[in-house]
Amino acid sequence: MNKRSFFIAGQHAVIEALKNPNRKVIRVFLTEDSKKNIHKKNPKKNILKDVKIYFKSKKELDKYTSKDQIMHGGYVAEVEHLEQPVLKEFIKGKKNLTFICIDEVTDPRNIGSLIRSAVCFNIDGLIIKDRHFPSDSKLMYKAASGCIEHLNIFEVANINSTLKNLREKNFWVYGFDTVGTKNFTEIKWEGNNILLFGSEGFGMRKHTKKYTDYFVRIDINKNVESLNISNSAAIVFHHINYLKKLS
Repeated sequence: MNKRSFFIAGQHAVIEALKNPNRKVIRVFLTEDSKKNIHKKNPKKNILKDVKIYFKSKKELDKYTSKDQIMHGGYVAEVEHLEQPVLKEFIKGKKNLTFICIDEVTDPRNIGSLIRSAVCFNIDGLIIKDRHFPSDSKLMYKAASGCIEHLNIFEVANINSTLKNLREKNFWVYGFDTVGTKNFTEIKWEGNNILLFGSEGFGMRKHTKKYTDYFVRIDINKNVESLNISNSAAIVFHHINYLKKLS
């Protein structure tokens, strides 16, 4: 496990990290107002207990976020990485799992937004290539708005071999592509499923497509070329979550 520390910023990112018993928070940097707000939002539990707190002005906190061009809102924290579950152990004995797998998607904001949507609509986990996951990115944590604390993230060495192994364990792989033969709403979405999305610019790699069972599409206005990947994923997540609630 990677124990190297890094910084995150933003109200939701920092507060959710503090609330997560599995997250090691080394120290937090707050303004007086942000400390009051933490206590106001968490009146029944002191989530700052046993955490080193340093009070700073907003200007002093700017040095932690100015390079990334994000707003800290008076909240910065130094944290360690979460220990993520092992995929092959996680799936044992479980049914009706839905994972999202992203191939060649590297933009931290898109990944963060996608994580936020996945948690909102009860997706069971994210599969991503380890070297493409921006694990220390303030941009990703900010965009995820604290939801990284609530999603199983499986960093794998090879997407193709992972898909191959999951197919052998009764998972269906659905690749989202504009050339898909069916609209995704025509699928029943039963059993174990993997939602495979490629990069916005180039889509899925040709070799990765070989490990896809079906190609499906999201029908949109024909005058628009495509949707942002995080928006596309949110639409799909909402639909599948709705179907699960009906079943």
